[in-house]
Amino acid sequence: MADPLETQDEPRRPVSTFELFFDLVFVFSLTRVTSLIVEHPDAAGVLRGVLILALLWWAWGAYTWLTNAVDTGSAPARGVVLAAMGAMLVVAIAVPQASGDNALAFALGYFVVRLLHVVLFAVAGGANRAAILKLAPGNLAASLLLIIGVFTPGSVQIALWALAVLIDYGTPLITGVGGFNVHAGHFYERHALFMIIALGESIVSVGTGVLSTTEAEITPLLAVSILLAVAAIGGLWWAYFDWEAAITEHALVRAVGPARAHLARDLFSYLHLPLVAAVIFIAVGLETVMHHPEDHLHGVPAIALGGGAALFFLGLSAVSGRRGHRPRLDHLVVAAASLALIPISWYVPGVVALALLVVVLTAVAIVDRNLSRVAPREPVVIP
Repeated sequence: MADPLETQDEPRRPVSTFELFFDLVFVFSLTRVTSLIVEHPDAAGVLRGVLILALLWWAWGAYTWLTNAVDTGSAPARGVVLAAMGAMLVVAIAVPQASGDNALAFALGYFVVRLLHVVLFAVAGGANRAAILKLAPGNLAASLLLIIGVFTPGSVQIALWALAVLIDYGTPLITGVGGFNVHAGHFYERHALFMIIALGESIVSVGTGVLSTTEAEITPLLAVSILLAVAAIGGLWWAYFDWEAAITEHALVRAVGPARAHLARDLFSYLHLPLVAAVIFIAVGLETVMHHPEDHLHGVPAIALGGGAALFFLGLSAVSGRRGHRPRLDHLVVAAASLALIPISWYVPGVVALALLVVVLTAVAIVDRNLSRVAPREPVVIP
């Protein structure tokens, strides 16, 4: 639906089917990150998963800025993006062994993805060319660190990954993004659809958790667990899309010029990463519950389920703050309640912990329904 704030000078540009096709490789990459954490439920596994997710998110975001500014309808442009898809699929397949046997494939594939992005942006970027050239040295330097890390011990490799993430995320803060033209509706829609992708990965995790058990029979307890998992994922969708998403888009549409580019960077490139990470963590918890719903959660799965939900609502609070609003009290209360679920899940069956999470998310949905009956506050855009 077109936004009344979109002007004739900037008509709303829908996300193309080619962009959705490109996103398919990232659907698979998210499942690989979840599998990595499930298979290595310790601090080292979580750290590797978080760093890889940060790198994947930044790569996807780079192409979102690209397709927002550059027409990918030409055959050469599509050829470059398809090549990037192939390289990203190599990266995604290599994720579980990204610090081991497939480290070189992961690093080289990622470098190719980032290099193709810079090349296409520099060639076809038009008014945005100067902006991407300012970011290019940091982008490529970060990618080269991953290649260097292949030939170093494990602890040094992880340190180089972390440095690469810092360079990737820090470069736009130093150079700024004021030279980019941001089509607000299109930019918002790409990220909203990615949130759907992330939530879809949680559905996949539920199925994976069920199918990975030795017993193929769906017992009444397992059926209840599946229904509760869908309710939890639905609660996350509700919390993001029923109220918050429209206000965030509205804020981006109202901003103009460099202020819009900086707002897009902060609201989406930076502050949506915690939301995606939260969904991944919750997926880890859900997959573990599906293995044996009657068992108690411990360690990483327990932290992932409650902590992931807390991170999701703290992320929404951060988005609200960047828009110029005070964080919602109910989001802060839900974050605290979700954290309280972590120790509770040590003493109750996983299905009970999941049911308690659904109760918490249902409370937020009720609040959102009440909020939707009144007009949203005008966002204050902070440049």
